[in-house]
Amino acid sequence: MKSMSPLPADLITFLRGTDLIDADEVPAARPLTGGVSSDIWLVETARGPVCVKRALSQLKVAQDWRAPVERNAYEVQWFRAARAYVPEAVPSILAHDEVAGAFAMEYLDPDHFRVWKEELRHGRVDFDVAAQVGSTLARIHAGTAGDAEVEGSFQTDDLFHALRLEPYLEATARVHTDLGDELMALSQATLATKIALVHGDVSPKNILIGRDGPVLLDAECAWYGDPAFDLAFCLNHLLLKCLWVPASFPDLLQTFAILTQAYLSGVTWEPPEDLEARTARLLPALFLARVDGKSPVEYLTNDNEKNRVRSATRALLVDPADTLEDVAMAWTRELSS
Repeated sequence: MKSMSPLPADLITFLRGTDLIDADEVPAARPLTGGVSSDIWLVETARGPVCVKRALSQLKVAQDWRAPVERNAYEVQWFRAARAYVPEAVPSILAHDEVAGAFAMEYLDPDHFRVWKEELRHGRVDFDVAAQVGSTLARIHAGTAGDAEVEGSFQTDDLFHALRLEPYLEATARVHTDLGDELMALSQATLATKIALVHGDVSPKNILIGRDGPVLLDAECAWYGDPAFDLAFCLNHLLLKCLWVPASFPDLLQTFAILTQAYLSGVTWEPPEDLEARTARLLPALFLARVDGKSPVEYLTNDNEKNRVRSATRALLVDPADTLEDVAMAWTRELSS
């Protein structure tokens, strides 16, 4: 195995204690990349490869961004809850140690599971994938909407605030002080909305595409709240990638529309137009946050690109759109100017 690293002793203890490795086994391990909030290893055990994940208290970003490590346990709970509705769309959890703040899950071989972000990066836009992602999200939200037991298991307002609302909306409000009222109001309204089980990080980098459709990873922002957040978070990345892969601009906008329609057609717990309106208000704020919040996207590097995001989103925050098509049209006008 290339780029092997010693697995931390406490994780070897965890694997031994959960019978994933033998008592005298010291498996080869390799750190995996792609996230800022956890350490993740591919561990080659005598019985086959597993993936081990442990949450970090200080996230790997330039700004000071800390979050409680107990989110690791809620990530495991999200996988188990979502499996009841989309068993094909979540990895299997093999073991979990809440005290160690670590869990092991099945390893999904990249030869068979492609990262959606990398597909989009190379211009491989598949409209069927977009529809599958939208319908998968809707099935999770529909299955958990109004479920008091699920809501009671995900009392994670503090975690969601620390991981999503503060570093995205509220940090951006401190940069754009003239929009502070709008951004803070969105943060407060989002936190107060309790409807369904939310993943919290539905990004193309956290979605693998396999033979049976998409698989969702990295659910450590799990929260019982507003499903509009998941939809807005995902759609936001499709708009941002219009700058990263300009040749795919028309296909990315079509992907945006297809995912939106697939999702909204599965909204059964409230009028779809109500959820769409909340998403359309939240999306520009998340869009702006990926330039001026604590976690800017790594692929927007020049001021012209960033200023296009600022121009389009500031206007939508001052005069909110009612539909997601309106948001997409505003972004189209910006890129065409």
